[in-house]
Amino acid sequence: MYVAPLNTEHLLAEATKENLYLNLIVQINKDFNLANEGVDFPVTITPEALQLELQEKIYRLIQHKFAEYLNLLYIIDVPENDIKQLDGSDIVALSSQVAFLILKREWQKVWFRNYYRSV
Repeated sequence: MYVAPLNTEHLLAEATKENLYLNLIVQINKDFNLANEGVDFPVTITPEALQLELQEKIYRLIQHKFAEYLNLLYIIDVPENDIKQLDGSDIVALSSQVAFLILKREWQKVWFRNYYRSV
């Protein structure tokens, strides 16, 4: 049964435990490329490095390419209500929170695809 992760560390640990971490990286790369915000996270990237690099990418998008940032959120299908609940006064904190929401949505896609493939 799908259980929403509480934080980034929990999410990445769960993905690793279920042997779906590679699928998560592939899904992130795919959706970023669909949004024309090419990233190419290597499949060998550690969970900690993925978290940091994703947060940095979001930070740069918020700072310099806001329309593209909004498009990315739309492509990934991050719930609008979740974004609206965030406090945007600190961009570093905001980028961390948005990175978690992106990971959470991407993890949802990967988990459900895997679960329903095996049912």
